[in-house]
Amino acid sequence: MNIAIIPARGGSKRIPRKNIKAFCGKPMIAYSIEAAEQTQLFDDIVVSTDDEEIAHIAKSYGASVPFMRPATLSDDFTGTRAVTNHAIQAYSESHGRPDFCCCIYATAPFLQARYISQGFNALKDNSEKAFAFSVTTFAFPVQRALKRVDDGVESMYPEYAQTRSQDLDEGFHDAGQFYWGSTAGYLSSAAMFSTSSIPIVIPRYLVQDIDTPEDWQRAELMYQAYMKSDQT
Repeated sequence: MNIAIIPARGGSKRIPRKNIKAFCGKPMIAYSIEAAEQTQLFDDIVVSTDDEEIAHIAKSYGASVPFMRPATLSDDFTGTRAVTNHAIQAYSESHGRPDFCCCIYATAPFLQARYISQGFNALKDNSEKAFAFSVTTFAFPVQRALKRVDDGVESMYPEYAQTRSQDLDEGFHDAGQFYWGSTAGYLSSAAMFSTSSIPIVIPRYLVQDIDTPEDWQRAELMYQAYMKSDQT
């Protein structure tokens, strides 16, 4: 049995009600639910929330809310792994233990079913790995990063200041979309950002963090441009 777990608490501060705020015509969380449904991989798509309105909207798009998330896991400091593990354990008690779980962020409108499926297949075919999650490349060599020093700047990694960009290792970062794991992997001490994981590379034009109003505006413009190009 496979389940998707979509964490969606109600207390977003920088963008109030972010998880259900209208994004290009529908609630943000709807994109994650629909992408999960399109994979046809999941026996259940579970939304972990402490908020009745989020629960209602999630159900209207086909997700289930078999339990409400406790307040102790709904503050500004609880990490995603703790929320996911709670959902796995709560679901297992009432529905049976799943084999694989995929944590999907509620604010991932560019998420595509094909990459979720790619992650599952990669994990299923590599039993020695615990996780498979979305990554993307940095647009510029991270080794050339600068930092502010008083009124000027200096190289963050001076040992690479004169290295040709083509000789530098390509850098990747978490794309913030999905995190497949075996149930055993999630409930173990294995770290997500480690050799226990398989990276699923997403193109940069399908990745945008949405943490501030400026991020939101940029994401809507990117989404509209992507949809327009996809239809031509």
